[in-house]
Amino acid sequence: MEINLISDTVTKPSAEMLKAMFNAKVGDDVFKQDPTINEFEQIVAELFGKEAALFFPSGTMANQTALKLHTNPGDEVICDKWSHIYLFEAGGAAFNSGISCQLIDGNRGMITAEQVKEVIKDPNNFHLPYSKLVSIENTTNRGGGACYDIEELKKIKQVCIENNLKFHLDGARLWNALIAKKQHPKQFGELFDTISVCFSKGLGTPVGSVLIGDKQTINRALRIRKVFGGGMRQAGYLAAAGIYALQNNINRLEEDHRRAKELGAILKTLSWVEEVEEIETNIVIFSVKFPLNDVQVMEKFKEKGILIYAIGKGKIRLVTHLDYKQVMHEYVLETLMKMSF
Repeated sequence: MEINLISDTVTKPSAEMLKAMFNAKVGDDVFKQDPTINEFEQIVAELFGKEAALFFPSGTMANQTALKLHTNPGDEVICDKWSHIYLFEAGGAAFNSGISCQLIDGNRGMITAEQVKEVIKDPNNFHLPYSKLVSIENTTNRGGGACYDIEELKKIKQVCIENNLKFHLDGARLWNALIAKKQHPKQFGELFDTISVCFSKGLGTPVGSVLIGDKQTINRALRIRKVFGGGMRQAGYLAAAGIYALQNNINRLEEDHRRAKELGAILKTLSWVEEVEEIETNIVIFSVKFPLNDVQVMEKFKEKGILIYAIGKGKIRLVTHLDYKQVMHEYVLETLMKMSF
């Protein structure tokens, strides 16, 4: 039995999801004639209280489209130093949009309104780039699945309004935050100009993210998606998986969060573990005591049939997900308690 805790992207569609996909009514989405895609986009837009939505093959493409929507070459986006748009999108902000990133040293990947206010450039100083966009990530990946306080997001929104900045949410794991904080999607729809949400992480679909905004913005996004090569044909098979996930896989995220916290509780008791970061959702990040290193720990886990991921600087990540069943969880807990170096 191999147990893959590298990421929540490793899941495979369930039999029920595959059935929904197989039975989907499809058309050519490049001509906006795929009925299941159209239905899916409408469902997601309404869920967030927004006018429109657009289906993308990846969260990276959805985020990169948002950056291009809100900026011009030479502008800058304000974000945390651990942001996915900065660290893990292959320099796309510069390559696709010709913009720079004003990085903020936040707390576990989260920034504050005061920090945003401090770094906004004077638009009358021609030596400096224009500050045009604030982008935040919720939950934060490198921050160990940390969730923003909604009141802080409201404060950041006010700073954006006062300084004529757009506000984007990279909500790759927003579903986890909604469950952990008992929030509603419309609370986020009210705050952000654009939101990207992923369906191939916690919700378990094989492919896809959705960008949400007003009609005018999403109409512009359609052209940018075309430029990026993101137009797909009978993509309704993928959208059907997204509809199934919305109907069946959101509330069960509580199980992933519970298991992550139980893993963290055991890790804290182990003599070879240096630190376990705070766990709010489905991501567990821990570091090991010197002279032990992350590669040694990964190999030991692999020998036991458990795959984990080193994220750098001696830190290791485990991510729980819907294919990580209770029987697997019990095996991992037992293995951890017995593991020594």
